[in-house]
Amino acid sequence: MGQSYSSKKKKLQLIKKQRIKNQKIDDQLFAKTNTKNNKKELSVLLLGTGESGKSTFLKQMMIINKGGFTHSDCETYKKTIQTNLILHMGALFKSCLKNNYEIQPKTKDLGHEFLKLVNISHDYTLEKVGFVKKLWQDSGLKMAFKKKLQFQIPDTANYFFDKIDTITDKDYKPTDQDILLCRIPTTGVNQMTFDQNDTLWKIIDVGGQRSERRKWIHQFENVDLLIYIVALSEYDQKLFENLDINRLRESLELFGKISNNNYFDNKNCVLFFNKIDLFEDKIKTVDLKKCFPDYNGGLDFEAGKHFIKQKFIEKSENSKRNIFSHFTCATNTKNIERVIDAMNITVIEYVLKEDGFL
Repeated sequence: MGQSYSSKKKKLQLIKKQRIKNQKIDDQLFAKTNTKNNKKELSVLLLGTGESGKSTFLKQMMIINKGGFTHSDCETYKKTIQTNLILHMGALFKSCLKNNYEIQPKTKDLGHEFLKLVNISHDYTLEKVGFVKKLWQDSGLKMAFKKKLQFQIPDTANYFFDKIDTITDKDYKPTDQDILLCRIPTTGVNQMTFDQNDTLWKIIDVGGQRSERRKWIHQFENVDLLIYIVALSEYDQKLFENLDINRLRESLELFGKISNNNYFDNKNCVLFFNKIDLFEDKIKTVDLKKCFPDYNGGLDFEAGKHFIKQKFIEKSENSKRNIFSHFTCATNTKNIERVIDAMNITVIEYVLKEDGFL
């Protein structure tokens, strides 16, 4: 009898403890749910043509708000960076042959051997990397790279060619800068969520190539804000998909279509005029008239950037829509931090007031 009573008492105590524990869990869950529901949410659609810098901006959000990249991220980028060494050198050498650029006879022989390997497989191998290293030593090839706007190769390829010994080391781990400068075309729809000054940001990124744009329209309806990224420095470059079309012109026309689309009628917009560093360098020698015949500002940085900004703003026919703008360098973390801080003070506050959060 005593043992039975004691056993029953212990059982009741355990049940009571479990109920208290369950109640605590329920209270915690309720508190978390309540906090989440009260948090200001901002849904942002990130758009722009291919190579504009959308993915780089998203990477910056990882660095600024999520403490950088995971081990798995680094391993993925490592493979991409190493493979890109092969692909980009192949594209550069083919362009040298096609355009009869002056390179040494020995380099040509090496290049042809290299292309034979690349034609079999684009995979990264130490044998192929050996060829890349020797080819990049040719001063004629480096001079040809400066004319890269005439063929399709990322403007950051030389950064990786110069780091080839580091990149091919067995213990190589990509730095944040390596990852920021690594080019991977965005396909499909990607999403990132993070906290920024008591606001939950949900950023939706879709591919910028022409084949990806049909997916954009389905993302318009439930967003609070559009960020459209323009690559300023591409005013003398052609599309990867169509070598007859100017990249900046394509971006301008695309912004006009998006800005005046019925789905976007009541959405606010931020224009990021990106690659400002490359634009500042280029406009010293390449006139903006190459893209806009009505431009008369000469080789002047300030005149050029404000002319392009005005061209984009004029494309929006809705005078009631707010269009905010910032000049950016997406590969510069401090620059992007300052831009996000400025957006929090102006743009985000404005949008949240409209939605009744403030």
